[in-house]
Amino acid sequence: MFPIRDHNPSGRTPYVVYALIAINVLVFLANLGGFESYSAMSRFYYNWTLIPARIEAGSGYHTLLTSMFLHDGLLHIGGNMLFLWIFGDNLEDRMGHALFLGFYMASGMGAGLIHVLTAPGSTVPTLGASGAIAGVLGGYLLLYPRARVDVLIILIVFIRIFPMPAWVMLAFWFALQAISGLGSNPDAGGVAYWAHTGGFAVGFLLTVPLWLRLGGPAFWRIPLGERVGAGSGDPSSSPTRIPRVPRR
Repeated sequence: MFPIRDHNPSGRTPYVVYALIAINVLVFLANLGGFESYSAMSRFYYNWTLIPARIEAGSGYHTLLTSMFLHDGLLHIGGNMLFLWIFGDNLEDRMGHALFLGFYMASGMGAGLIHVLTAPGSTVPTLGASGAIAGVLGGYLLLYPRARVDVLIILIVFIRIFPMPAWVMLAFWFALQAISGLGSNPDAGGVAYWAHTGGFAVGFLLTVPLWLRLGGPAFWRIPLGERVGAGSGDPSSSPTRIPRVPRR
């Protein structure tokens, strides 16, 4: 399941989302050529990626931040940036630029700490923006559960685009991470599933005060086209330009 777009208008330019995508891509390109030696690669991973055993020993706290901007392949960074592009603009619109940036960083570092707690003593380096972006998904679920998301579903030769409520897609994603985490071995490498679930939970909880201030469940009943952020001007002048995909 790959989300390709949402039907949720935003009223202000998501400069922070653009900047985060640009920084992640630039860092990825800067390291695309590889390393001149194994020792150079080892030093880089030790200095900049998140290693639970190192955090537990009381050092390398800066890697909770730096590891969020490192990726190990095109699919890794492409998937992360796609999710950030689709779901980040609405949260930035509602929160404002500065608050959204703080929210993103807090979600990512919170996800990193939860990974450390669930992988005690692990010396496997962890990297990627997935924890922070999972926080964005958690916040989106709370604020916009009824937004429509177009999802590309690929099952061998079956390829279709289905529109579905955001809460269905995001609940499925969260359940998949949690179930996968139960059967994973943090010392074996691979996907840091508990960082994903942890980041999602952190983002959801950090968004609760804003959701309550907006009216709680009453906020869900406001049409999406009228729920753009306070700094976006007349909501009626910002309709979505994305056509709905009919169900067939």
